[in-house]
Amino acid sequence: MDTRQMRCVVAIAEAGSLTKAAERLGLAQPALTQTLNRLEKELGTPLFTRTRRGAALTDAGQAVIDDLRASLAYGDAATERARAMGAGRAGRLTIGFVTHAVYEVLPNALRRLRAEHPQLDVVLREMSNAEQVAALEGGRIDIALLHPPVSVTARVHELRLGEEPLIAALPAAWPLDEDGCVSLADVARHGLVWFPEQQIPALRAQLLGALRRAGHETRVVQDANRTLTVLACVAAGLGWSLLPRSVHALRHEGVRYAEVRDGAGLPAFELSALWLARSRPTFADAFATMLRG
Repeated sequence: MDTRQMRCVVAIAEAGSLTKAAERLGLAQPALTQTLNRLEKELGTPLFTRTRRGAALTDAGQAVIDDLRASLAYGDAATERARAMGAGRAGRLTIGFVTHAVYEVLPNALRRLRAEHPQLDVVLREMSNAEQVAALEGGRIDIALLHPPVSVTARVHELRLGEEPLIAALPAAWPLDEDGCVSLADVARHGLVWFPEQQIPALRAQLLGALRRAGHETRVVQDANRTLTVLACVAAGLGWSLLPRSVHALRHEGVRYAEVRDGAGLPAFELSALWLARSRPTFADAFATMLRG
């Protein structure tokens, strides 16, 4: 059954007669009657019972009418999407992001993107730094929101989105000093729960180096590849962590946050957008414009 035949059947079912259906379709009634007769012959069963009062669906017609309506709706949607795509109004954008992009940067940019491209299909994937780099180079995401620096072999655009100082995440039962802060010595003594070396190697090296230069030797006592996993490990007493200040947005039972009194030498947690450089404008370029504010 082709699309034209399906439209004829649906029109007859909704109009209740061939005459009215023919008017709706802009066809001559004999032509519509011939189309229906030919279709019923091909199917080997009548779809309508025809009387002087009009046309009513048979059991066979009732069995298929919903499927026909759905098929036409899917076809119309696909046609509209193709037309919109050709006009630059629709398509798909797959965004990879680290946890810390969701606090402010990503929601604000998505709000603006939706206003300007309401038909764009947006796919969101929370991923680690390393996962995003591999996915960007492999074409599985269109733009990455991650922590620099990273090594990318493909030709990309980069947009720096800002940086945050690090604060301490520690078990909630730990008593703070009068100033509400902790020291680097406290952090070093308990060991770090942090992201795996392969995930953000440069930043991990900078962090451990800053602690060492401040006179505090420590080690990562537990790897955890997601922020919520880091916080769960801290709550369990496996160690302390140093995370971007925006982590305050995550309330985790058993964890409290504190400024690091002598943490001026700690590296900042930066956020950047990376997307492939193309010869023509893409939706990733448009989204980067939204990220700029």
